[in-house]
Amino acid sequence: MVEPDKQRSRYLGGTEGAPPVPPAGGYHGARRTAALVDRQGFPLLTAAPTAEASADRAPAEKRAAGPLGWIALIAAILFALVLLAILLSGGTDLLYGITLLVLQLVIVGVVIAACLSRRGRMLGAIALTTTLLLNIATVGGMSALQTSASGNYQGQKTEEQKFTEAYPGIPGVSESTVLAQMSLEDVRAESEAALADVRQRLSERYGYTWTQSGDESLRNERNGHGGESMLVSYTSPSWITNEPIQDYTRKIEVMNVIQDVLVERGMYSLYSFNDPASSLDDTILQRFYGTADPETQHTWEWYTDNYPDPMRFYAILYDLSNDPAGELAAEREAETAQSGVPMEGLEIFFLAPELLSEDDAEEFSELMQDYDGF
Repeated sequence: MVEPDKQRSRYLGGTEGAPPVPPAGGYHGARRTAALVDRQGFPLLTAAPTAEASADRAPAEKRAAGPLGWIALIAAILFALVLLAILLSGGTDLLYGITLLVLQLVIVGVVIAACLSRRGRMLGAIALTTTLLLNIATVGGMSALQTSASGNYQGQKTEEQKFTEAYPGIPGVSESTVLAQMSLEDVRAESEAALADVRQRLSERYGYTWTQSGDESLRNERNGHGGESMLVSYTSPSWITNEPIQDYTRKIEVMNVIQDVLVERGMYSLYSFNDPASSLDDTILQRFYGTADPETQHTWEWYTDNYPDPMRFYAILYDLSNDPAGELAAEREAETAQSGVPMEGLEIFFLAPELLSEDDAEEFSELMQDYDGF
């Protein structure tokens, strides 16, 4: 068995250059800590406790949130709910009232005060985030977008503006004129009969067959005050020949037949927009009809009406043989793909603006009394 002194001497060998061994009892004033020793009595090295470890062992100090933080958070949430309620109700004008503006300034002040206080900082930060996301500016922007998309501006208008926009007539046309002219029902019946006569006459003489393009179309007329009147614009179904009409002489004959039918029904003679006699500039004729010469034009457009009544008749003739550049063909291909009508041929239809339905005549007269002198 090795004696302890001899065993200890083994660890003292080879100590050249090492710092001197502390004196017995240690240096004066040195900090003493309880050391751990092994079974032979030798000290065991232990790591000194770190500051982090000490902090972990220290009990965490918990502070309850202060009342200012709760006040700021609750106020911010309630204000956001109020703004959302106004948004959903469509009251865009209410968002910019002086009351809400002052209230938001007060809430912003409370939130800032909460953020500066030690015990209300966390709740104040949450309240600040809520305020930044939902405030008068952001909610007002959303409301404006919603109003623009839906077209509902009623909440922003005065009663006088609403009254003006509800005007049932149109500018420059008196109530007596509207009631004296052809009604929507009259125009519909007359246009259908006239189109049927034209188709029959041309079919009997030249053997043409026809394809209907779409149904009638009704569009409310604007009343000149930001709203819609009770009058409508009528467009009849259009009809187009299944056979092309490419010979110049035949085109003239066809237009003469149409003119005879319409004159018999009380309308004026046809007028040619595409003819140089229309006084349109040659550049305009080339742009719309291909050339300034009717014999080489790919499109003819003839017109007449029954003024002072509102019926207007159009006859448009498409001729792809006079379309070397293919501009008309591309346009007609798109129309054919959409409606299935022939790419070329003669198209006829009626248009009539500012019509009042017989069913609305009584209501129109009653409403117009409220706008006497308007």
